Amino acid sequence: MTETLPVPLTGGCQCGAVRYGVTVVPEDVHLCHCRMCQKQVGGPFAVIAPVDRAGFTVTRGTIAWFQSSALARRGFCRDCGTPLIFEYPASTHIGVMAGTFDEPDRVPPVIQYGNEGRVAWYAHIAALPGLEATYEDDPNAMLPRISASNRQHPDHDTDHWVPGGWTAER
Repeated sequence: MTETLPVPLTGGCQCGAVRYGVTVVPEDVHLCHCRMCQKQVGGPFAVIAPVDRAGFTVTRGTIAWFQSSALARRGFCRDCGTPLIFEYPASTHIGVMAGTFDEPDRVPPVIQYGNEGRVAWYAHIAALPGLEATYEDDPNAMLPRISASNRQHPDHDTDHWVPGGWTAER
């Protein structure tokens, strides 16, 4: 049985042309290391949050599709290219790319799949040194220039969506 979320999850693409809402708890959130997922997200793995299709609503725009195999297709924003969805069209579930949620911390992975495709250096990621801020070391003053010209949609709805429709209230 699909469990309803007390507070819906919202998300969308980088440019904001496509937005969505999820009203059900994602099941079996996972990292997928298969080569197809690596290609879709342009990284070493995808983080996929499967949800019951009935609990997923596109609230702005239209998802474009790429038929990645005879069985599966992948949805993305036609305007900015952000990968959004993975699906088997005959399934009752769709896989939402976890990084597109406004609050990705709410969908932690519980398992990994496609380990045969995992990159060899994956096991060492946690041991890499890291900076606390994206541009903690910024000798060329890139952060102010990026911030001044940022075209990324904010991580929240600019129109307020609630299950069942839109509301003018914020």
